[in-house]
Amino acid sequence: MPDTDAQPFPRLLRAQIRHGFTAAQQYLAAAVYFDSNRLPQLAKHCYDKSGEQRGHALRMVQYLLDRDLDVQIAGLDEIQSTFESPGAAIAFLLETEQNRSKQISGLARAARESNDYLGERFIQWFLKEQVEDVARMTTVLAVIERSAGNLFDVEDFLARELRAPRRIDNATPRMAGAAKN
Repeated sequence: MPDTDAQPFPRLLRAQIRHGFTAAQQYLAAAVYFDSNRLPQLAKHCYDKSGEQRGHALRMVQYLLDRDLDVQIAGLDEIQSTFESPGAAIAFLLETEQNRSKQISGLARAARESNDYLGERFIQWFLKEQVEDVARMTTVLAVIERSAGNLFDVEDFLARELRAPRRIDNATPRMAGAAKN
């Protein structure tokens, strides 16, 4: 049996775990920025995204544990905590989501090219999540740009339109640290 740890997909997945925890911390920094500017809906959106990104990283950790592959939790990449404006903060977060989409696509490509069918199947859920995440951040940025500086309209939009509960997805990978059934 080939050394699975040396394959590109597990190696890239370990790097993606670091990116996921960095994304969680970046969203937390943005949430605090929005809170300090008295924008509670934008803050809540980012606090929620922080937890979601942490959950994504923990799902990747659990996958490696389930496959009996080496797992290491490394440090974070640099976090930006100050922004020129709320619009600049959202534009920055959108750019990071777009970069994460490229990273996740690279994971899918590595799994496919190395014939890691389990890895390819696992990463499909994250690809779907990235489509939704980029679309949502694109929408928030468009609303900010159309608001012509009236952030009350943005806050109202977020409270009204983005508070719908997310659908339950039975294909969601299990998260490390979650209670085992």
